[in-house]
Amino acid sequence: MAGRTVRRTRSGTAHTSRPARSRGRAALAGLLLAGLLSGCATAAGDTGIAVPTFPADATGSAQAAGPVPIALPTDCAVLMDPEQAGALFGQVLGSVSVQSVRGVPEPAVNRTERTACTYRAGGQAQAFGGARNSGPVLYQLNIGRYGDTASATRQWQLNTNAERADAAASRDITVGTVPGVIVERPDETTLALVYGVDTLTFVLPVAAPGQTRSAVETLPDLAQRIIPALTPTQPPSARPTATPSAPQAGSGANGGRGTT
Repeated sequence: MAGRTVRRTRSGTAHTSRPARSRGRAALAGLLLAGLLSGCATAAGDTGIAVPTFPADATGSAQAAGPVPIALPTDCAVLMDPEQAGALFGQVLGSVSVQSVRGVPEPAVNRTERTACTYRAGGQAQAFGGARNSGPVLYQLNIGRYGDTASATRQWQLNTNAERADAAASRDITVGTVPGVIVERPDETTLALVYGVDTLTFVLPVAAPGQTRSAVETLPDLAQRIIPALTPTQPPSARPTATPSAPQAGSGANGGRGTT
């Protein structure tokens, strides 16, 4: 019989057994199957991942790891890691990418720096080697840095007033102690904040993948996570004394338009 060995016992009866090679192949197949199932469980992601929170004073912990450059980060992942963004939007592990673009100074409004961040979802294909920076947008963030707090506040007021003019709805909001304006349009919602010498503009598309909360909940939550990481990059003399805590809606922006 092919694939088996036949051995005669003392009693004369035949005894058949599988060769060691076949048993080894079966054991190896079992191990590979277990590894494959384990890998799939990791890649599938876990929307219940606990997202890191920041203490009220993030400056001390940041300086403990070394001096933080007094400048806007050139890599947006310093402000929010793509995996954290993926957890917030319930995306597949390893599938979110972030694109960082540096802007130019604008002396006319006393803007010294600008950084634009675009977080994108890529799904299973991107998680396993597909093209990055090509999937649907989760959210965008534009940060403008100014020579002083007065210039930042003035530009924020000009921008938000212009944004309100053609908005479907708008409202004042505070994120902790940071003043902001939410501007709603049919295809996106924008949160514009002024914090120290920086203006921050978050843009959340209505069609953002994995969006299970309202924009009024999601945008302040994003701001709470970005601002503490941004604080130590500001000049010490310009840093606000308080950082955001829980978002609080007030009574009652700037996306790819205008000047941040």
